[in-house]
Amino acid sequence: MQAAKMAAAAAAAGRHLLRSCSQLRVPLRWRGQATAAAVTESARPREQPQERKPKTGILMLNMGGPERLDDVHDFLLRLFLDRDLMTLPVQNKLAPLIARRRTPKIQEQYSRIGGGSPIKKWTAVQGEGMVKLLDSMSPLTAPHKYYIGFRYVHPLTEEAVEQMERDGIQRAIAFTQYPQYSCSTTGSSLNAIYRYYNQKGEKPKMKWSIIDRWPTHPLLIQCFADHIQKELNLFPPDKRKEVVILFSAHSLPMSVVNRGDPYPQEVGATVQRVMEKLNYSNPYRLVWQSKVGPMPWLGPQTDETIKGLCQRGKKNMLLVPIAFTSDHIETLYELDIEYAQVLANECGVENIRRAESLNGNPLFSKALADLVCSHLQSNEVCSRQLTLCCPLCVNPVCREAKAFFSSQPL
Repeated sequence: MQAAKMAAAAAAAGRHLLRSCSQLRVPLRWRGQATAAAVTESARPREQPQERKPKTGILMLNMGGPERLDDVHDFLLRLFLDRDLMTLPVQNKLAPLIARRRTPKIQEQYSRIGGGSPIKKWTAVQGEGMVKLLDSMSPLTAPHKYYIGFRYVHPLTEEAVEQMERDGIQRAIAFTQYPQYSCSTTGSSLNAIYRYYNQKGEKPKMKWSIIDRWPTHPLLIQCFADHIQKELNLFPPDKRKEVVILFSAHSLPMSVVNRGDPYPQEVGATVQRVMEKLNYSNPYRLVWQSKVGPMPWLGPQTDETIKGLCQRGKKNMLLVPIAFTSDHIETLYELDIEYAQVLANECGVENIRRAESLNGNPLFSKALADLVCSHLQSNEVCSRQLTLCCPLCVNPVCREAKAFFSSQPL
């Protein structure tokens, strides 16, 4: 009898410990030296419950990032082979050469941020929060399950689509995690879904629709404004109003911009809404980062802007990654180390900070859930904008993919 009581007590204690562990969450602030390797086991997203067969699948689309240094080469190879992203002469031969040459440099950058990208783990945290909210917000389309579909690392977009088909998903939503649409980012992911079915010669068993852009969603704007205000409050009080807010987004080649890609104006729309929310408290500029190669790219570049402001006596700055929602190498290395540490020291910056990425902010998961819920209620396949190709489009696959999705029956 005593042994039975002791066993029952031990079981109760174990259940209490499990409940306590399940309440742990990933810290909101994860940047600078915080990396994929720094996430503790207790902060990892829990396995999605599988008691009920999922009815609605949400495919979270992004470029992804290598989780280990050994993954860098394959990541770069897929990136340089992507003709939706860039076109190179004799691309099948040149892409492997470029990837091989750039791998050591990029591996060094990833080693500086802990050895890998945290984007997969943050996407899982965001997806878990999103589907938990969706199951209560939209019971008719529940259970909901999120899937991660990356372009250049596993799980690849095509792998995720295949898994969704195996799971027997009824309603599939391709949900871009780039708030602002570009043919080279969201467009490339949608083309990958289209190619998957086209190459198999099969029609989808699922009913597909798309959330293809959301640059001015109110909760997205609130998240950005909150993170900016939090960081502004950490500047010296006598310098706070002088701080120049630099909204930094990944640049595009001017050849892409001049074809009519909507990305620049959609990023600009996000910036304007955020500054409205902040009551235009500080001077600001939209700047562009991550230029590669000698060809003209959309500017001004973030690093050149920092130098120019310093030369003109503006030495208090706040960097805001406005087109990135999760930390990855462009925030953790390029903004935090290359610009905010090395360049700022060279230029004589007085104070420079970086607004944290949206990462594990619960309000951001709420934004994602609201977007999906509204999309489901709209009964629309995609936005009106998606049906319009760039006026000077040179990629026939874009037109085929748009026709594929816009003809999906709901």
